[in-house]
Amino acid sequence: MFLRNHFFYRILPHNLPDRVLIMKNQVYLLLGGNLGDVRKIFSQTIELIQSSVGKVKTLSPVYQSEPWGFEANESFLNQVAIVETNLDPEGLLREILAVEKKMGRVRNDENGKYSSRPIDIDILFYNDCIINNHNLIVPHPRLHLRNFTLVPLNDVSPDFYHPVFKRTIAELVKSCNDKLGVFPLL
Repeated sequence: MFLRNHFFYRILPHNLPDRVLIMKNQVYLLLGGNLGDVRKIFSQTIELIQSSVGKVKTLSPVYQSEPWGFEANESFLNQVAIVETNLDPEGLLREILAVEKKMGRVRNDENGKYSSRPIDIDILFYNDCIINNHNLIVPHPRLHLRNFTLVPLNDVSPDFYHPVFKRTIAELVKSCNDKLGVFPLL
């Protein structure tokens, strides 16, 4: 039996001959970056996501925002992608990290400080699952604090219900206290 989504492996009989189970999962990803030709990097990143993660179903407009949590000379660009994938959460994380690496991301995790980068891909939501393990926390634990995440997310899915806060994205946008500017690129 070929099984792509290991979450169901324990509950399905293991003796289903010649059957294929392919689980379609909807994931929300946030692309961000402020080094290099970020628009070109986003375009190439979306192509890599399409080939290694799954079908990109929806893209928000690209937004420009001030750096959040640190000082930088360059503004950030951000965009939300809704992707349909057969990957389980850990497989999704592995592929996203591989895409970042191919696009020039070097992770410098010294003291957990933020820094400028050509690309960053955050997993905002994986279906309506709540995941909290040593490698991955979903929904993204700070998305409700950041306009640069909420504004493009609101463009593509204002009625999506946050499974932890029990509020829609539109409601989270209205209650966000982030004062940093987020501006659509034309």
